[in-house]
Amino acid sequence: MATNLAVTKSKNPVNFVLDRVQKNRRKIIRPLVAITVLLIIWQILCHSPESTLPGPIKAVQESWNLIINPFFDNGGTDKGLFWQILASLQRVAIGFTLAAVLGISLGILIGTNSLMFDALDPLFQVFRTIPPLAWLPIALAVFQQFNPFEGMGVKANEVSALFVILITAIWPILINTTVGVQQIPQDYRNVARVLRLPNQKYFWKILLPSSVPYIFTGLRIGIGLSWLAIVAAEMLVGGVGIGFFIWDAYNSSRLSDVILAVLYVGIVGLILDRVVGFIASKVVPEEQK
Repeated sequence: MATNLAVTKSKNPVNFVLDRVQKNRRKIIRPLVAITVLLIIWQILCHSPESTLPGPIKAVQESWNLIINPFFDNGGTDKGLFWQILASLQRVAIGFTLAAVLGISLGILIGTNSLMFDALDPLFQVFRTIPPLAWLPIALAVFQQFNPFEGMGVKANEVSALFVILITAIWPILINTTVGVQQIPQDYRNVARVLRLPNQKYFWKILLPSSVPYIFTGLRIGIGLSWLAIVAAEMLVGGVGIGFFIWDAYNSSRLSDVILAVLYVGIVGLILDRVVGFIASKVVPEEQK
């Protein structure tokens, strides 16, 4: 009977949450203390009525409607933060997926071909240092003249935003994949030659498993850069999206809304990073972590 009670108690969701909090109380309490101190300092610095930046209390009061109702949709760009973030996430999903496919494919190709690596690596090192928004005018000029997706109803500014995401996220993915392929132990290569493994088996049994940790490192960096790039790009290309929302709120002197949106951007960016990290923890072999 006592055993059954113990099992029932362990399955209780409330008890499970309390046990988790108890075990991780230091990791929970310390950040909460740091956040509280930061909010107090912020409130003290911005408590003056002459302050142009609202304090946390005023920011919550002025953006309360956005906080409690993020799902409203009045048409056009007048939408709640849920729809703004969802639109940005859709763009990031498309651009990041393209960057991942191209980056991993090119990284494997370049990593296995020393001639291509010597020829292209200097170009990649130059291109990866270019700020994301520097690509936007070029993308707008190109896609306004030639938009391959115009027949699908996709405007040039949308394609330009997707291109900015792709060109921003592809470099860490490509470079890390290339390094991962080049770091395959020589013993593995020798064994493959001795066993005369076909290219297909070599790819699935040796090359890909050895490169997976590097690939996911690139993907994790890339998803963060994608989120940074789309927020910046949306400020210029317009349309529904969290970047345009922030810029529009600033132009309308709604700084409290800007602060709330920036907080959402940070939270979503953290979630995206954790999602990719979680997938990596399930895919990367334990001995390679």
